[in-house]
Amino acid sequence: MRILVTGRDGQVTRCLADLSDDRHEIATVGRPQLDLTDAGSIAAVIAEMKPDIVVNPAAYTAVDKAESEPDAAFAVNAEGAENVAGAADEAGLPLIHISTDYVFSGDKPTPYAETDETGPTGVYGQSKLEGEKLVLAANPRAVVLRTAWVFSPYGNNFLKTMLRVAKDRDELRVVDDQRGTPTYAPDIAAGVLAVCDRIAAEPDGHWSGVYHMVAEGETSWAGFAEAIFAASKERGGLTAKVTRITTADYPTPARRPANSRLDTTRFVETFGHRLPAWETAIGRCLDALDTSAFPPSAA
Repeated sequence: MRILVTGRDGQVTRCLADLSDDRHEIATVGRPQLDLTDAGSIAAVIAEMKPDIVVNPAAYTAVDKAESEPDAAFAVNAEGAENVAGAADEAGLPLIHISTDYVFSGDKPTPYAETDETGPTGVYGQSKLEGEKLVLAANPRAVVLRTAWVFSPYGNNFLKTMLRVAKDRDELRVVDDQRGTPTYAPDIAAGVLAVCDRIAAEPDGHWSGVYHMVAEGETSWAGFAEAIFAASKERGGLTAKVTRITTADYPTPARRPANSRLDTTRFVETFGHRLPAWETAIGRCLDALDTSAFPPSAA
């Protein structure tokens, strides 16, 4: 199976590239060869590579910056996503599109199901929600996977930020009233391939639509930070005390949802795949990370 993945440097993209093998031939293509804002470039790459399926994890992900750059966010996350979906459809190909928990307001007291009303609180979430709608309209063989709180050895993410900041500080103030599920990008990549396998096995099956795909379990950002430092300490690495604060104590340009928990029942039942618990992924991430960039302090 030949899989075309948009982008080169994103966490999920790089983790998908790591899984390329004889069974799943994965090619990642980004700018300038493939530009989400240029539909012609996407069609040209598809024509050249002749993939069996297209995966679109590429996105504008600067959540706070999006508040002052809405046009840029919508150009990539909405119009760009539509361009990918349309080019895949023109070539007769299914599409897997990666979306986010930020399409919800966070007001619900329990985990969100796919059928729950959306209500993004910021530009980033609004642009991703619009992208979902455009993708599903442009390609009837599209699967939208909403995930959350992504971390990995690659790129910028919460785990790496905690380790970086702990190099200079013994105590960190971390928000405790936002709950969700940290999800390891290699596990997301494995989940994407499970969807690819189902599509290949049942090309005319009833698998299109929106699904929630996150790790098992839940926590707050503060709980996530504490787990990171506990696992790091076990490995002789950096640690710091976590002081739990409220969202009001740490204002940001974009308002985050207080509840980002996603119900994965539909995904598990449809694709027969379940992502591992988030706690176990922390150790795997630390073991894969080049910790020389985060040496423990002399103390």
